[in-house]
Amino acid sequence: MNKSDIWQDVDLYFSSMLHENDEVMDKILTANAEANLPAIDVSPNQGKFLYLLAKLKGAKHILEIGTLGGYSSVWLGRALPHDGKLITLELEHKHAEVAEKNITLAGLENKIEIKVGPALDILPTLKDQEKNPFDMIFIDADKQNNPHYLQWALQLSKPGTVILVDNVVRNGKVIEDNSDDDSIQGTRQFIHLLSEESRIETTALQTVGVKGYDGFVMGVVKD
Repeated sequence: MNKSDIWQDVDLYFSSMLHENDEVMDKILTANAEANLPAIDVSPNQGKFLYLLAKLKGAKHILEIGTLGGYSSVWLGRALPHDGKLITLELEHKHAEVAEKNITLAGLENKIEIKVGPALDILPTLKDQEKNPFDMIFIDADKQNNPHYLQWALQLSKPGTVILVDNVVRNGKVIEDNSDDDSIQGTRQFIHLLSEESRIETTALQTVGVKGYDGFVMGVVKD
């Protein structure tokens, strides 16, 4: 058995043992596949991790950059208290339409708001419109813009805000400084900015599983 098969089998073992059967989440993944959305949702174990992290943080105000079909949005939305709110940004109208149906299916339409358009156009309006900084920010969109998303995340944060950025390992290719892949270069620029950023404490974790070999950066904004 090769490593990839082992990673998938172990991932499926944990999800089958540690998660209850979740008809809603299964239907969301099916809806995303039937709509021909890219199969780049977080895995069930990663989604549960986001949920638990938001719970541990006690997050009431969450920002997500990159909605896709709303799978991760629903995981995060489920962690919110009754008066909590999640704003999620999506470039593609088609993706947002699928996500809206999925969010309604999950019964979270009163907690989750989708804003459609380029995130870098929407983020400045959030700084003006949102009265409270976000408790948690999850970045999972076009990787070449991660440096810009980081800068906005810091502006929309407060001391203690948790910032999580997905897909930073790129199957190990993040170390290739001469890569011609815009996603890898965007990730490297993002990491470089973090290395010089004094406002946030961060680390990176590598992950394996049904999504292959990747990882995320997690940070907490300083006082």
